[in-house]
Amino acid sequence: MNRIVAPLALLLFLPLFGLAAPFLFPGNDQLATGTLAHLWNFVLGGYIASTLVLILGVGVGVFVLGVGNAWIIASYDFPGKKIFEWALILPLAVPTYVMAYLFVDLLQFSGPIQSTLRVLLGMDSLWFFPDPRSLSGAIWSFSFCLFPYVYLITRTAFLERSGRLIEASETLGYSPLQGFVKLVLPMARPAIFAGMALALMEVLADFGAVSYFGVQTFATGIFKAWLSFGDRVAAVQLALGLLSFVLLIFFIEQSSRSKLRYASSSRGKPLAKTLKGNKAFFAFAFCGATLLCGFLLPAFALLQLLFKQGLTIDIRYLDWLSNSVSVSILTALISVALAIFFAYSVRMNARLSWVNRLLGFGYALPGAVLAIGILSFLEIFQLAWWMSASMLVLIYAYLVRFLSSSLQSVEAGLARITPSMDASAALLGLSKGQILKRVHIPLLKRSLLTAGLFVFVDVMKELPATLLLRPFNFDTLAVATYQLAADERLAELALPSLTIVLVGLFPVLLLSRVISKS
Repeated sequence: MNRIVAPLALLLFLPLFGLAAPFLFPGNDQLATGTLAHLWNFVLGGYIASTLVLILGVGVGVFVLGVGNAWIIASYDFPGKKIFEWALILPLAVPTYVMAYLFVDLLQFSGPIQSTLRVLLGMDSLWFFPDPRSLSGAIWSFSFCLFPYVYLITRTAFLERSGRLIEASETLGYSPLQGFVKLVLPMARPAIFAGMALALMEVLADFGAVSYFGVQTFATGIFKAWLSFGDRVAAVQLALGLLSFVLLIFFIEQSSRSKLRYASSSRGKPLAKTLKGNKAFFAFAFCGATLLCGFLLPAFALLQLLFKQGLTIDIRYLDWLSNSVSVSILTALISVALAIFFAYSVRMNARLSWVNRLLGFGYALPGAVLAIGILSFLEIFQLAWWMSASMLVLIYAYLVRFLSSSLQSVEAGLARITPSMDASAALLGLSKGQILKRVHIPLLKRSLLTAGLFVFVDVMKELPATLLLRPFNFDTLAVATYQLAADERLAELALPSLTIVLVGLFPVLLLSRVISKS
Protein backbone atom coordinates (compact mmCIF):
# COMPACT_ATOMS: atom_id res chain seq x y z
CA MET A 1 0.00 0.00 0.00
CA ASN A 2 2.75 2.44 0.96
CA ARG A 3 4.45 2.02 -2.42
CA ILE A 4 1.54 3.43 -4.39
CA VAL A 5 0.55 6.24 -2.00
CA ALA A 6 3.15 8.73 -3.23
CA PRO A 7 2.72 8.01 -6.99
CA LEU A 8 -1.06 8.26 -6.67
CA ALA A 9 -0.79 11.56 -4.81
CA LEU A 10 1.60 12.95 -7.42
CA LEU A 11 -0.84 11.86 -10.14
CA LEU A 12 -3.36 14.26 -8.59
CA PHE A 13 -0.74 17.00 -8.74
CA LEU A 14 -0.26 16.89 -12.53
CA PRO A 15 -2.29 20.07 -13.30
CA LEU A 16 0.55 22.16 -11.86
CA PHE A 17 2.93 20.39 -14.23
CA GLY A 18 0.51 21.29 -17.01
CA LEU A 19 0.91 24.97 -16.13
CA ALA A 20 4.68 24.64 -16.51
CA ALA A 21 4.46 22.46 -19.62
CA PRO A 22 4.29 25.31 -22.19
CA PHE A 23 7.56 26.68 -20.78
CA LEU A 24 9.22 23.24 -20.79
CA PHE A 25 7.82 22.13 -24.15
CA PRO A 26 7.07 25.29 -26.13
CA GLY A 27 6.53 23.39 -29.40
CA ASN A 28 5.19 25.62 -32.13
CA ASP A 29 4.23 28.39 -29.73
CA GLN A 30 7.84 29.32 -29.04
CA LEU A 31 6.54 31.31 -26.07
CA ALA A 32 6.35 34.42 -28.20
CA THR A 33 7.29 37.45 -26.20
CA GLY A 34 4.58 39.29 -28.08
CA THR A 35 1.87 37.40 -26.21
CA LEU A 36 2.98 38.60 -22.81
CA ALA A 37 3.71 42.07 -24.17
CA HIS A 38 0.21 42.28 -25.65
CA LEU A 39 -1.34 41.15 -22.36
CA TRP A 40 0.66 43.69 -20.42
CA ASN A 41 -0.03 46.59 -22.79
CA PHE A 42 -3.74 46.07 -23.23
CA VAL A 43 -5.42 43.91 -20.60
CA LEU A 44 -3.12 42.79 -17.81
CA GLY A 45 -3.17 46.12 -15.99
CA GLY A 46 -6.96 46.11 -15.99
CA TYR A 47 -7.09 42.53 -14.77
CA ILE A 48 -4.73 43.30 -11.88
CA ALA A 49 -6.56 46.52 -10.90
CA SER A 50 -10.06 45.04 -11.00
CA THR A 51 -8.94 41.89 -9.16
CA LEU A 52 -7.29 43.95 -6.41
CA VAL A 53 -10.30 46.25 -6.02
CA LEU A 54 -12.61 43.24 -5.96
CA ILE A 55 -10.73 41.35 -3.25
CA LEU A 56 -10.23 44.52 -1.17
CA GLY A 57 -13.92 45.42 -1.40
CA VAL A 58 -15.10 41.90 -0.65
CA GLY A 59 -12.55 41.67 2.18
CA VAL A 60 -14.06 44.72 3.85
CA GLY A 61 -17.58 43.46 3.20
CA VAL A 62 -17.12 39.98 4.65
CA PHE A 63 -15.21 41.44 7.61
CA VAL A 64 -18.03 43.83 8.54
CA LEU A 65 -20.81 41.30 8.00
CA GLY A 66 -19.02 38.23 9.35
CA VAL A 67 -17.37 39.75 12.40
CA GLY A 68 -20.34 42.01 13.21
CA ASN A 69 -22.88 39.19 13.18
CA ALA A 70 -20.53 36.79 14.97
CA TRP A 71 -19.95 39.26 17.82
CA ILE A 72 -23.65 40.04 18.22
CA ILE A 73 -24.68 36.36 18.18
CA ALA A 74 -21.88 35.21 20.49
CA SER A 75 -22.12 38.04 22.99
CA TYR A 76 -25.73 39.06 23.42
CA ASP A 77 -29.23 37.70 23.92
CA PHE A 78 -32.02 39.40 21.99
CA PRO A 79 -35.26 38.38 20.27
CA GLY A 80 -34.59 36.12 17.30
CA LYS A 81 -31.06 35.12 18.28
CA LYS A 82 -31.85 31.38 18.28
CA ILE A 83 -32.93 31.66 14.64
CA PHE A 84 -30.19 33.97 13.47
CA GLU A 85 -27.34 31.89 14.88
CA TRP A 86 -28.01 29.09 12.38
CA ALA A 87 -29.92 30.98 9.66
CA LEU A 88 -26.97 33.29 9.00
CA ILE A 89 -25.10 30.42 7.32
CA LEU A 90 -27.88 29.85 4.76
CA PRO A 91 -26.21 32.09 2.11
CA LEU A 92 -23.58 29.35 1.74
CA ALA A 93 -26.24 27.29 -0.06
CA VAL A 94 -26.48 29.88 -2.85
CA PRO A 95 -23.64 29.64 -5.42
CA THR A 96 -21.98 32.96 -6.17
CA TYR A 97 -23.03 32.93 -9.83
CA VAL A 98 -26.68 32.31 -8.87
CA MET A 99 -26.48 35.12 -6.32
CA ALA A 100 -25.17 37.42 -9.05
CA TYR A 101 -28.06 36.66 -11.42
CA LEU A 102 -30.66 37.14 -8.72
CA PHE A 103 -29.00 40.30 -7.39
CA VAL A 104 -29.10 41.96 -10.81
CA ASP A 105 -32.66 40.77 -11.45
CA LEU A 106 -33.80 42.36 -8.18
CA LEU A 107 -32.03 45.68 -8.63
CA GLN A 108 -32.11 46.29 -12.39
CA PHE A 109 -34.34 48.96 -13.94
CA SER A 110 -37.22 46.56 -14.58
CA GLY A 111 -36.75 44.73 -11.27
CA PRO A 112 -39.26 44.82 -8.42
CA ILE A 113 -37.27 47.19 -6.19
CA GLN A 114 -36.73 49.96 -8.76
CA SER A 115 -40.25 49.53 -10.14
CA THR A 116 -41.76 49.93 -6.67
CA LEU A 117 -39.62 52.96 -5.86
CA ARG A 118 -40.55 54.68 -9.13
CA VAL A 119 -44.22 54.22 -8.35
CA LEU A 120 -43.85 55.45 -4.76
CA LEU A 121 -41.72 58.45 -5.73
CA GLY A 122 -43.62 59.26 -8.91
CA MET A 123 -40.45 59.28 -11.02
CA ASP A 124 -39.81 57.87 -14.48
CA SER A 125 -36.23 56.95 -13.62
CA LEU A 126 -34.10 56.76 -10.50
CA TRP A 127 -30.97 58.62 -11.61
CA PHE A 128 -29.42 58.18 -8.18
CA PHE A 129 -29.84 54.39 -8.13
CA PRO A 130 -26.48 52.62 -8.67
CA ASP A 131 -25.98 50.25 -11.58
CA PRO A 132 -26.18 46.71 -10.17
CA ARG A 133 -24.15 45.24 -13.02
CA SER A 134 -20.86 46.82 -12.04
CA LEU A 135 -17.79 46.24 -9.90
CA SER A 136 -19.56 47.65 -6.83
CA GLY A 137 -22.48 45.32 -7.51
CA ALA A 138 -20.08 42.39 -7.66
CA ILE A 139 -18.53 43.40 -4.33
CA TRP A 140 -21.98 43.68 -2.73
CA SER A 141 -23.09 40.31 -4.09
CA PHE A 142 -19.91 38.45 -3.11
CA SER A 143 -19.93 39.98 0.38
CA PHE A 144 -23.44 38.79 1.20
CA CYS A 145 -22.80 35.38 -0.35
CA LEU A 146 -19.46 34.63 1.33
CA PHE A 147 -19.59 36.33 4.75
CA PRO A 148 -20.65 33.03 6.45
CA TYR A 149 -17.04 31.81 6.08
CA VAL A 150 -15.95 34.60 8.43
CA TYR A 151 -19.07 34.32 10.60
CA LEU A 152 -18.66 30.61 11.32
CA ILE A 153 -14.99 30.67 12.28
CA THR A 154 -15.12 33.99 14.12
CA ARG A 155 -18.24 33.05 16.10
CA THR A 156 -16.42 30.00 17.45
CA ALA A 157 -13.42 32.15 18.36
CA PHE A 158 -15.63 34.63 20.19
CA LEU A 159 -17.36 31.87 22.12
CA GLU A 160 -14.00 30.46 23.18
CA ARG A 161 -12.85 33.82 24.53
CA SER A 162 -13.68 34.07 28.18
CA GLY A 163 -16.28 36.58 29.29
CA ARG A 164 -13.69 37.77 31.77
CA LEU A 165 -11.96 39.67 28.94
CA ILE A 166 -14.82 42.13 28.76
CA GLU A 167 -15.13 42.18 32.52
CA ALA A 168 -11.42 42.98 32.76
CA SER A 169 -11.79 45.75 30.19
CA GLU A 170 -14.64 47.27 32.20
CA THR A 171 -12.45 47.37 35.30
CA LEU A 172 -9.94 49.33 33.23
CA GLY A 173 -12.61 51.88 32.40
CA TYR A 174 -13.26 50.71 28.82
CA SER A 175 -16.73 50.70 27.34
CA PRO A 176 -17.99 47.40 25.85
CA LEU A 177 -17.11 48.71 22.37
CA GLN A 178 -13.60 49.68 23.43
CA GLY A 179 -13.13 46.30 25.11
CA PHE A 180 -14.20 44.58 21.91
CA VAL A 181 -11.84 46.63 19.72
CA LYS A 182 -8.81 46.54 22.04
CA LEU A 183 -9.09 43.05 23.55
CA VAL A 184 -11.54 40.65 21.92
CA LEU A 185 -10.92 41.58 18.28
CA PRO A 186 -7.12 41.20 18.45
CA MET A 187 -7.57 37.82 20.16
CA ALA A 188 -9.74 36.66 17.26
CA ARG A 189 -7.37 37.82 14.50
CA PRO A 190 -6.23 34.32 13.44
CA ALA A 191 -9.84 33.16 13.03
CA ILE A 192 -10.82 36.32 11.15
CA PHE A 193 -7.88 36.01 8.76
CA ALA A 194 -8.67 32.34 8.13
CA GLY A 195 -12.32 33.08 7.29
CA MET A 196 -11.42 36.03 5.07
CA ALA A 197 -8.81 33.94 3.24
CA LEU A 198 -11.43 31.29 2.43
CA ALA A 199 -13.87 33.92 1.17
CA LEU A 200 -11.27 35.73 -0.96
CA MET A 201 -10.05 32.49 -2.54
CA GLU A 202 -13.65 31.80 -3.54
CA VAL A 203 -13.77 35.26 -5.13
CA LEU A 204 -10.60 34.61 -7.11
CA ALA A 205 -11.88 31.21 -8.22
CA ASP A 206 -15.21 32.57 -9.47
CA PHE A 207 -15.96 33.00 -13.15
CA GLY A 208 -19.75 32.95 -13.57
CA ALA A 209 -20.51 35.92 -11.32
CA VAL A 210 -17.70 38.24 -12.47
CA SER A 211 -18.43 37.56 -16.15
CA TYR A 212 -22.13 38.35 -15.60
CA PHE A 213 -21.24 41.59 -13.80
CA GLY A 214 -18.89 42.48 -16.67
CA VAL A 215 -15.85 42.66 -14.37
CA GLN A 216 -12.59 41.84 -16.14
CA THR A 217 -10.54 39.62 -13.84
CA PHE A 218 -7.93 36.94 -14.37
CA ALA A 219 -10.67 34.28 -14.47
CA THR A 220 -12.56 35.95 -17.31
CA GLY A 221 -9.26 36.59 -19.10
CA ILE A 222 -8.36 32.89 -18.94
CA PHE A 223 -11.61 31.92 -20.66
CA LYS A 224 -11.18 34.59 -23.33
CA ALA A 225 -7.60 33.58 -24.05
CA TRP A 226 -8.42 29.87 -24.37
CA LEU A 227 -11.92 29.82 -25.86
CA SER A 228 -12.00 33.03 -27.91
CA PHE A 229 -8.40 33.36 -29.09
CA GLY A 230 -7.18 29.76 -28.74
CA ASP A 231 -3.94 31.05 -27.21
CA ARG A 232 -2.58 28.37 -24.90
CA VAL A 233 0.41 30.40 -23.73
CA ALA A 234 -1.70 33.44 -22.83
CA ALA A 235 -4.19 31.27 -20.94
CA VAL A 236 -1.40 29.63 -18.96
CA GLN A 237 0.22 32.97 -18.15
CA LEU A 238 -3.08 34.37 -16.89
CA ALA A 239 -3.68 31.18 -14.91
CA LEU A 240 -0.28 31.60 -13.27
CA GLY A 241 -1.16 35.21 -12.49
CA LEU A 242 -4.40 34.12 -10.82
CA LEU A 243 -2.57 31.38 -8.94
CA SER A 244 -0.08 33.96 -7.64
CA PHE A 245 -2.97 35.92 -6.11
CA VAL A 246 -4.25 32.75 -4.41
CA LEU A 247 -0.80 31.88 -3.09
CA LEU A 248 -0.32 35.44 -1.84
CA ILE A 249 -3.55 35.27 0.18
CA PHE A 250 -2.63 31.81 1.43
CA PHE A 251 0.83 33.03 2.46
CA ILE A 252 -0.54 36.10 4.26
CA GLU A 253 -3.05 33.96 6.16
CA GLN A 254 -0.43 31.38 7.15
CA SER A 255 2.22 33.94 8.13
CA SER A 256 -0.26 35.95 10.20
CA ARG A 257 -1.16 32.86 12.20
CA SER A 258 2.43 31.70 12.60
CA LYS A 259 3.42 34.98 14.24
CA LEU A 260 0.51 34.99 16.67
CA ARG A 261 0.38 32.85 19.79
CA TYR A 262 -2.85 33.00 21.73
CA ALA A 263 -3.96 30.68 24.48
CA SER A 264 -6.79 30.55 26.95
CA SER A 265 -6.37 28.87 30.28
CA SER A 266 -10.05 28.04 30.46
CA ARG A 267 -13.03 28.39 28.21
CA GLY A 268 -14.87 30.45 30.75
CA LYS A 269 -18.45 31.46 30.42
CA PRO A 270 -19.53 33.04 27.14
CA LEU A 271 -20.53 36.66 27.46
CA ALA A 272 -24.27 36.82 26.83
CA LYS A 273 -25.76 40.06 28.04
CA THR A 274 -29.46 40.55 27.49
CA LEU A 275 -30.27 43.51 25.26
CA LYS A 276 -33.44 45.52 25.62
CA GLY A 277 -35.07 48.45 23.93
CA ASN A 278 -33.21 50.19 21.13
CA LYS A 279 -30.10 48.02 21.52
CA ALA A 280 -32.13 44.85 21.02
CA PHE A 281 -33.81 46.42 17.99
CA PHE A 282 -30.49 47.41 16.40
CA ALA A 283 -29.03 43.92 16.98
CA PHE A 284 -32.12 42.33 15.43
CA ALA A 285 -32.07 44.81 12.54
CA PHE A 286 -28.39 44.19 11.73
CA CYS A 287 -28.73 40.39 11.73
CA GLY A 288 -32.10 40.56 10.00
CA ALA A 289 -30.85 42.87 7.23
CA THR A 290 -27.88 40.56 6.63
CA LEU A 291 -30.12 37.50 6.37
CA LEU A 292 -32.59 39.40 4.20
CA CYS A 293 -29.98 40.48 1.65
CA GLY A 294 -27.94 37.28 1.82
CA PHE A 295 -30.70 34.68 1.53
CA LEU A 296 -34.33 35.78 1.82
CA LEU A 297 -34.34 38.28 -1.07
CA PRO A 298 -32.43 35.93 -3.42
CA ALA A 299 -34.81 33.10 -2.49
CA PHE A 300 -37.77 35.42 -3.15
CA ALA A 301 -36.31 36.40 -6.52
CA LEU A 302 -35.73 32.76 -7.41
CA LEU A 303 -39.31 31.80 -6.55
CA GLN A 304 -40.62 34.82 -8.44
CA LEU A 305 -38.71 33.73 -11.55
CA LEU A 306 -40.05 30.20 -11.11
CA PHE A 307 -43.66 31.42 -10.92
CA LYS A 308 -43.06 33.70 -13.90
CA GLN A 309 -42.00 30.68 -15.91
CA GLY A 310 -45.12 28.82 -14.82
CA LEU A 311 -45.44 25.06 -14.84
CA THR A 312 -43.50 24.64 -18.07
CA ILE A 313 -40.26 22.70 -17.72
CA ASP A 314 -37.46 22.82 -20.25
CA ILE A 315 -37.20 19.40 -21.91
CA ARG A 316 -33.44 19.55 -21.35
CA TYR A 317 -33.82 19.92 -17.57
CA LEU A 318 -33.91 16.17 -16.93
CA ASP A 319 -30.70 15.77 -18.96
CA TRP A 320 -29.01 18.55 -16.98
CA LEU A 321 -30.18 16.99 -13.72
CA SER A 322 -29.13 13.49 -14.76
CA ASN A 323 -25.69 14.68 -15.86
CA SER A 324 -25.14 16.66 -12.65
CA VAL A 325 -26.31 13.89 -10.33
CA SER A 326 -24.42 11.12 -12.12
CA VAL A 327 -21.07 12.91 -12.22
CA SER A 328 -21.52 14.16 -8.64
CA ILE A 329 -22.31 10.72 -7.25
CA LEU A 330 -19.46 9.08 -9.15
CA THR A 331 -16.98 11.72 -8.02
CA ALA A 332 -18.20 11.51 -4.41
CA LEU A 333 -17.79 7.73 -4.32
CA ILE A 334 -14.29 7.82 -5.81
CA SER A 335 -13.33 10.73 -3.55
CA VAL A 336 -14.46 8.91 -0.40
CA ALA A 337 -12.61 5.75 -1.45
CA LEU A 338 -9.40 7.73 -2.09
CA ALA A 339 -9.83 9.64 1.17
CA ILE A 340 -10.07 6.35 3.09
CA PHE A 341 -6.98 5.04 1.29
CA PHE A 342 -4.82 8.13 1.94
CA ALA A 343 -6.02 8.79 5.50
CA TYR A 344 -5.57 5.15 6.54
CA SER A 345 -2.14 4.98 4.90
CA VAL A 346 -1.01 8.01 6.88
CA ARG A 347 -2.43 6.49 10.06
CA MET A 348 -0.39 3.34 9.46
CA ASN A 349 2.75 5.27 8.46
CA ALA A 350 3.16 8.77 9.89
CA ARG A 351 6.04 9.49 7.50
CA LEU A 352 3.47 9.83 4.71
CA SER A 353 1.77 12.82 6.36
CA TRP A 354 3.21 15.08 3.64
CA VAL A 355 0.90 13.37 1.15
CA ASN A 356 -2.27 14.69 2.77
CA ARG A 357 -0.82 18.20 2.99
CA LEU A 358 0.02 18.02 -0.71
CA LEU A 359 -3.49 16.88 -1.61
CA GLY A 360 -4.97 19.69 0.47
CA PHE A 361 -3.44 22.21 -1.92
CA GLY A 362 -5.89 21.17 -4.63
CA TYR A 363 -8.78 22.94 -2.93
CA ALA A 364 -6.88 26.24 -3.19
CA LEU A 365 -6.63 25.89 -6.97
CA PRO A 366 -9.30 27.96 -8.73
CA GLY A 367 -11.36 25.91 -11.16
CA ALA A 368 -10.13 27.91 -14.15
CA VAL A 369 -6.47 27.42 -13.18
CA LEU A 370 -7.03 23.71 -12.63
CA ALA A 371 -8.76 23.32 -16.00
CA ILE A 372 -6.05 25.21 -17.89
CA GLY A 373 -3.38 23.06 -16.25
CA ILE A 374 -5.16 19.88 -17.33
CA LEU A 375 -5.85 21.17 -20.84
CA SER A 376 -2.25 22.27 -21.29
CA PHE A 377 -0.99 18.89 -20.11
CA LEU A 378 -3.31 17.02 -22.47
CA GLU A 379 -2.38 19.22 -25.41
CA ILE A 380 1.33 18.57 -24.92
CA PHE A 381 0.75 14.83 -25.28
CA GLN A 382 -2.01 15.13 -27.91
CA LEU A 383 -4.65 13.67 -25.58
CA ALA A 384 -7.25 16.44 -25.64
CA TRP A 385 -9.66 14.14 -27.48
CA TRP A 386 -10.24 12.36 -24.15
CA MET A 387 -12.52 15.20 -23.08
CA SER A 388 -15.02 14.61 -25.86
CA ALA A 389 -14.83 10.84 -25.44
CA SER A 390 -15.68 10.46 -21.75
CA MET A 391 -16.13 12.13 -18.39
CA LEU A 392 -12.79 10.85 -17.07
CA VAL A 393 -11.00 14.18 -17.46
CA LEU A 394 -13.84 16.07 -15.80
CA ILE A 395 -14.01 13.62 -12.87
CA TYR A 396 -10.23 13.81 -12.50
CA ALA A 397 -10.48 17.61 -12.23
CA TYR A 398 -13.19 17.32 -9.57
CA LEU A 399 -11.04 14.89 -7.58
CA VAL A 400 -8.06 17.24 -7.64
CA ARG A 401 -10.25 20.15 -6.59
CA PHE A 402 -12.42 18.55 -3.91
CA LEU A 403 -10.57 15.51 -2.57
CA SER A 404 -9.20 17.55 0.33
CA SER A 405 -12.70 18.23 1.72
CA SER A 406 -13.53 14.52 1.96
CA LEU A 407 -10.01 13.77 3.21
CA GLN A 408 -10.39 16.20 6.11
CA SER A 409 -13.69 14.60 7.13
CA VAL A 410 -12.23 11.08 7.05
CA GLU A 411 -9.11 12.18 8.96
CA ALA A 412 -11.29 13.78 11.63
CA GLY A 413 -13.24 10.52 11.95
CA LEU A 414 -10.09 8.42 12.20
CA ALA A 415 -8.70 10.75 14.87
CA ARG A 416 -11.62 9.77 17.12
CA ILE A 417 -10.66 6.07 16.88
CA THR A 418 -8.02 5.34 19.50
CA PRO A 419 -4.85 3.49 18.42
CA SER A 420 -5.53 0.94 21.15
CA MET A 421 -8.39 -0.42 19.02
CA ASP A 422 -5.94 -1.07 16.20
CA ALA A 423 -3.57 -2.81 18.59
CA SER A 424 -6.37 -4.96 20.01
CA ALA A 425 -7.51 -5.98 16.52
CA ALA A 426 -3.91 -6.83 15.53
CA LEU A 427 -3.58 -9.05 18.62
CA LEU A 428 -6.66 -10.92 17.41
CA GLY A 429 -4.84 -11.72 14.18
CA LEU A 430 -6.43 -9.20 11.85
CA SER A 431 -4.36 -7.75 9.02
CA LYS A 432 -4.27 -4.01 8.27
CA GLY A 433 -6.86 -4.42 5.54
CA GLN A 434 -9.15 -6.42 7.82
CA ILE A 435 -8.79 -3.80 10.57
CA LEU A 436 -9.88 -1.13 8.11
CA LYS A 437 -12.83 -3.19 6.86
CA ARG A 438 -14.10 -4.61 10.15
CA VAL A 439 -13.17 -1.91 12.66
CA HIS A 440 -12.63 1.49 11.08
CA ILE A 441 -15.19 1.68 8.29
CA PRO A 442 -18.16 0.73 10.55
CA LEU A 443 -17.06 3.47 12.97
CA LEU A 444 -16.55 5.96 10.13
CA LYS A 445 -20.03 5.70 8.60
CA ARG A 446 -21.06 9.21 9.66
CA SER A 447 -17.75 10.76 8.57
CA LEU A 448 -17.90 8.97 5.22
CA LEU A 449 -21.46 10.13 4.63
CA THR A 450 -20.48 13.70 5.48
CA ALA A 451 -17.43 13.52 3.20
CA GLY A 452 -19.47 12.21 0.29
CA LEU A 453 -22.19 14.82 0.85
CA PHE A 454 -19.79 17.75 0.76
CA VAL A 455 -18.07 16.50 -2.40
CA PHE A 456 -21.44 15.84 -4.04
CA VAL A 457 -22.61 19.41 -3.37
CA ASP A 458 -19.29 20.96 -4.44
CA VAL A 459 -19.38 19.12 -7.76
CA MET A 460 -23.00 20.13 -8.35
CA LYS A 461 -22.04 23.82 -7.97
CA GLU A 462 -18.68 23.81 -9.79
CA LEU A 463 -18.76 25.97 -12.92
CA PRO A 464 -15.35 27.09 -14.32
CA ALA A 465 -13.73 23.64 -14.55
CA THR A 466 -16.95 22.13 -15.91
CA LEU A 467 -17.23 24.77 -18.64
CA LEU A 468 -13.74 24.02 -19.93
CA LEU A 469 -13.50 20.25 -19.42
CA ARG A 470 -16.97 18.82 -19.98
CA PRO A 471 -17.47 16.34 -22.84
CA PHE A 472 -19.26 17.41 -25.99
CA ASN A 473 -22.99 18.03 -25.46
CA PHE A 474 -22.65 17.36 -21.71
CA ASP A 475 -24.30 20.20 -19.80
CA THR A 476 -24.81 20.22 -16.05
CA LEU A 477 -27.19 22.35 -14.02
CA ALA A 478 -24.39 24.84 -13.31
CA VAL A 479 -23.44 25.14 -16.99
CA ALA A 480 -27.07 25.45 -18.07
CA THR A 481 -27.69 28.17 -15.48
CA TYR A 482 -24.66 30.13 -16.69
CA GLN A 483 -25.62 29.81 -20.36
CA LEU A 484 -29.22 30.85 -19.73
CA ALA A 485 -28.03 33.88 -17.74
CA ALA A 486 -25.58 34.82 -20.50
CA ASP A 487 -28.54 34.78 -22.93
CA GLU A 488 -30.60 36.90 -20.48
CA ARG A 489 -33.18 34.12 -20.18
CA LEU A 490 -33.49 34.63 -16.44
CA ALA A 491 -36.93 33.11 -16.07
CA GLU A 492 -35.71 29.83 -17.57
CA LEU A 493 -32.76 29.54 -15.17
CA ALA A 494 -35.08 29.51 -12.13
CA LEU A 495 -35.58 25.73 -12.02
CA PRO A 496 -31.92 24.66 -12.46
CA SER A 497 -30.82 27.38 -10.03
CA LEU A 498 -33.41 26.34 -7.46
CA THR A 499 -32.25 22.72 -7.80
CA ILE A 500 -28.64 23.73 -7.09
CA VAL A 501 -29.70 25.82 -4.09
CA LEU A 502 -31.86 23.03 -2.65
CA VAL A 503 -29.01 20.54 -3.00
CA GLY A 504 -26.65 23.03 -1.33
CA LEU A 505 -29.04 23.35 1.61
CA PHE A 506 -28.34 19.78 2.78
CA PRO A 507 -24.85 20.36 4.21
CA VAL A 508 -25.84 23.84 5.38
CA LEU A 509 -28.79 22.47 7.34
CA LEU A 510 -26.57 19.71 8.71
CA LEU A 511 -24.13 22.35 9.89
CA SER A 512 -26.90 24.52 11.30
CA ARG A 513 -28.20 21.55 13.29
CA VAL A 514 -24.77 21.14 14.87
CA ILE A 515 -24.68 24.87 15.68
CA SER A 516 -28.14 24.87 17.22
CA LYS A 517 -27.25 21.87 19.40
CA SER A 518 -24.04 23.53 20.55
